[in-house]
Amino acid sequence: MSLPNTIQQALYMPFNRNSWAQLRNAVPLTLTEADLSELRGINEKISLSEVTDIYLPLSRLLNLIVKAKQQRGVVLNQFLGQQAAKSTYIISIAGSVAVGKSTTARILQALLSHWPEHPKVDLITTDGFLYPLDELKRRGLLQRKGFPESYDMKLLVEFVSAIKSGIEEVQAPLYSHITYDRLQQTISVRQPDILILEGLNVLQTELDSPVSIKRPFVSDFVDFSIYVDAEEKWLKEWYIDRFLQFRSSAFADPKSYFHHFASLADDEATKMASHVWDTINGPNLRSNIKPTRERAHLILKKGKNHAMEQVLLRK
Repeated sequence: MSLPNTIQQALYMPFNRNSWAQLRNAVPLTLTEADLSELRGINEKISLSEVTDIYLPLSRLLNLIVKAKQQRGVVLNQFLGQQAAKSTYIISIAGSVAVGKSTTARILQALLSHWPEHPKVDLITTDGFLYPLDELKRRGLLQRKGFPESYDMKLLVEFVSAIKSGIEEVQAPLYSHITYDRLQQTISVRQPDILILEGLNVLQTELDSPVSIKRPFVSDFVDFSIYVDAEEKWLKEWYIDRFLQFRSSAFADPKSYFHHFASLADDEATKMASHVWDTINGPNLRSNIKPTRERAHLILKKGKNHAMEQVLLRK
C-alpha cells in the first residue's frame, strides 16, 4: 500500500521535468545517440533530451553525494588514525517488471563513470541470484519467479556484504534470459567506486518478511536507492508490447526457454502476456514491489509513453 499523499508530500520534494532539468547546472552530456541506442531497452523510446533533463541532474546529485561520502571516510580514517580502506558506494534501482529499471541502470552507469571521483562503476542485476530452475521446480516456485521467495537471499546478502566490506574480488552469478536460468559462469566484481544493483526487491526490509526474521537485508547495505515508478495500466501495456516484440528476438532463438511462444499470432501472444501479468507480475508488483516505493531516496515517475514526468527526492 502506498503512503497517503499528505505523508508523501512530507517525505519528498516533488519536481516536474522542467524544474528538475534546471538542476543539471551545466553538467556536460557525455552520451551520443549511438551510445543511447546500445543502452535503450527493447521497448523503450528514451531520447537524448530525457537523458539531459532527467539523468544528468541525477548524475550530478549522485556525484555530490558520493564525494561527500568519500570525504567523510577520509575524516573518519584520520580520526581513527588508520589507513583509508576501499569503500564501494552502493546504489539500488527497484521497480516493476517492464518499467525500464535496466535502461535506467545502464544510463546511470555510463554517466557516473565519466566523473573523475568515481570512474569505476559496475552494474549487477539480481536476476543471477534467482534460484536455478531445478531448485525453483523442487520448491514449487516456478510460477512465483520474481517473488521474494524465488531468490537465494542468503547468497545475495553475502554478495553485497562482501562488496561493502571491501573484499578485493567478489563473484556474482550470471543469468540467461534465453535459457531462463542461472548460469554456471560468474562475473568478478573488483572493488568498484560505485556498484549499481538493479532488481525487483532490493528495497525490501524485515518488515516485508512473512515471518519475523532477524537477518540482514540487501537494503541494509545500500547507500542510495531509486524506485522507477509508473501506473500499473501502463506497466501491463508495456509488458505485453515487449512480449510481442520478443517473438522475433529472444523467443526466436531455438535455445530459448520460451521458443514455443515465437510462433504465436498477435491475439494469442497478447492473451498469453496478459495472463502472465495478471497471475504473476501484477500480484508481485502489488504485494511486494510497490509497497517498498516510499523507502527510496528518489522516485522517478513515468507517464504513458515511458517518458519521465516527475522526480520525487526524499527530504
